[in-house]
Amino acid sequence: MIRLEDVQQNPEVEVLMRKVHEYLSTMLAITHDEEHARHVASLSYRILKVLGYPEREAELAAIAGYMHDIGNVVNRYEHGRSGALIAFHLLLRMGMPPEEIATVIAAIGNHEERSGTAVSNVAAAVILADKSNVHYTRVRKEDEATFTTRDRVNYAA
Repeated sequence: MIRLEDVQQNPEVEVLMRKVHEYLSTMLAITHDEEHARHVASLSYRILKVLGYPEREAELAAIAGYMHDIGNVVNRYEHGRSGALIAFHLLLRMGMPPEEIATVIAAIGNHEERSGTAVSNVAAAVILADKSNVHYTRVRKEDEATFTTRDRVNYAA
């Protein structure tokens, strides 16, 4: 059984997550670093556990929460879709059953506000966890005139 710790310690995942942070920093996009990934993973897990969902479903939410921004390594826009495809291949190579992979990649592919839908409990938990992770320290831009909506929301918190 693939656990969150297995995903976090996977060398391929580590490289891709590091590159996401590096690429987005050149764009001055809000931080999508290890701290954000761990926060979303932890909160996704806790949301489902507090609501009484099974342990494995909560674990899958944690995995999806951790990997939800991995598609930013390809492009910032529509990163949910590319992230779902990347996660599919990584999790398949790691030996995760296809049924569980489907749950994880659906959550990753549906977490973006423009095109996402809470297609499952796991997806709903990831959306809530991701969108609630706002803090002024995530904003990289210094000139408020250049802030995006996302920058303004984070800067205010």
